[in-house]
Amino acid sequence: MPPPIPLENGRLTEAQSARYRRDGYLFPIPVMSAEEAAGLRDGLETLERDWLDSDLPLPLSTYKRVNAHCVMPLAWQIGHHPAILDVVEGVIGPDIMVYSVEFFIKEPHTRHIVSMHQDLTYWGLGEIDGLVTAWLALSPSTPASGCMDFVRGSHKNPILPHEDTFSEDNLLSRGQEVRVDVDPDDKVPVEIHPGQISLHHGLMIHGSGPNTTDDRRIAAVIRYCSPAISQQVGDRDFAVLARGQDRFGHFDRFDAPQAPFTPQALATYDQIRRAQAATMMKGADRKGDLYA
Repeated sequence: MPPPIPLENGRLTEAQSARYRRDGYLFPIPVMSAEEAAGLRDGLETLERDWLDSDLPLPLSTYKRVNAHCVMPLAWQIGHHPAILDVVEGVIGPDIMVYSVEFFIKEPHTRHIVSMHQDLTYWGLGEIDGLVTAWLALSPSTPASGCMDFVRGSHKNPILPHEDTFSEDNLLSRGQEVRVDVDPDDKVPVEIHPGQISLHHGLMIHGSGPNTTDDRRIAAVIRYCSPAISQQVGDRDFAVLARGQDRFGHFDRFDAPQAPFTPQALATYDQIRRAQAATMMKGADRKGDLYA
C-alpha cells in the first residue's frame, strides 16, 4: 500500500502540484478519516435500500452513475466537501465548479471493467487542462478489487482515436477503448483506501479490471472544472460553482437537491441528461444511452 501524500494545512505543496502536472495524476491523498468515509458509504447504501424498489422514472443505478449530485443530497455534499476542494485548488486554482458527481460501484466477484480510455474523448470540452477528476474511495480500491490503472505522462497526448465496443461488461457509456497498445508494464495501479482520493487529468489514459474480492468496490467520482472552460460540441452544458467566482457564465447552473429524488430535481436531471447525452453519444455507431 503506497504511503499517503502529506499535505500542508490540507493543501498541496508546489512540489506536489508540479508532480501532478508532470505525471497527470496524484495519489493517495488523505481528505477525511476512514470513519467519515464509512459514514458516507452507509448513507449511500441506506439510500440504495430505501429507493431500490421505488417508482423512479429511470433505474436507480442510472441516477447513481450519472450526475448523482442533481438528485442526491449526499452526492452534492461530497462534491462540495471543503477538504477535497482544498486539494483541487492546487490543480485548477481558486475558482472551482462541480461538473459531475458519480458513484462507480463494482459488486463482489463481478466481471465489470473500465477499458483504457481518456475521459475528455466524448465530453465536448476539448483538450483542456482545466478539468480534474477526484476519485474518493468509500471502500478499499486495490488491484484485487479492480482499482484504476494510470499510464504515467499519457495526459501529454492529444485526444487519441477510440473504438466503441458497447461491451456488456464495460461500465463506460460506449464501451470506448483507446486504440493504442498499452504495455502492462506502463500501468500504475492506483491503490487507495477509504478517506483517500486520487486526482487525474482528463487526458490521462486509464482503466480498471474486475472486482475479485468479497466486498463492493465503491467510489464517489467528482469532476471539477475551471469556469474558464466551455462546451465545444453541444448546445449547452451544466455545472455548479463550488468555490470562488464564475466570471465567464459558460455553464447553466442548478440548485442543490433538498431531498432525494424530488420532482424538481428529477426534472432538472432529465434536462441535463438529454443535453449531455446528445454530446457524448454524437457519432456513435449505434444509438445508446448514457451508462445504460
